[in-house]
Amino acid sequence: MRVNIEAKREELMAKHRDATGRVDVAKAMAELSEYEFGAMGGGGAGMALEDLSVYRLADQLSDRVWDLVVPWDWFAKKTVGDQLVRAADSIVANIAEGYGRYFFGEYIQFLYYSRGLVHEARVWCEKALKRKLITPEVYQELKAILDRLPLEINKVVKIVRSREREWKHGNR
Repeated sequence: MRVNIEAKREELMAKHRDATGRVDVAKAMAELSEYEFGAMGGGGAGMALEDLSVYRLADQLSDRVWDLVVPWDWFAKKTVGDQLVRAADSIVANIAEGYGRYFFGEYIQFLYYSRGLVHEARVWCEKALKRKLITPEVYQELKAILDRLPLEINKVVKIVRSREREWKHGNR
């Protein structure tokens, strides 16, 4: 499935590229989310968690944060680093836990937890920047991911709600 998702991502990026070469990433990712959940059949069957773009993005953030925090001195790790790693790891963990739940409502609740944790991670990134633990360039890199994640999570919530309505009304 990953090959199909990657090919679809490239296709959508090309579709939403304007004459100047700029890509409307929001539109492309919205269509990709729809494609992914269509492939899932609305409930997770047929598509691996690791193939979901929201999961991959959150996992990328989690791994990047870990790599940044590991070399910090003990005090920085214990105060800011621990909180930042826990928040980033929990974003992806809650996406995974919700995905594994049987009921649509539970899945959505765990997505909401993830969305809240994005805001927590943003606060810890700001603290790391203010305390000169990360550079402004690294902060911007993390901020770009943290700005995109709530949008991706909201798209998944919208799609799951839509699938839930279809399921309840027998339009399977």
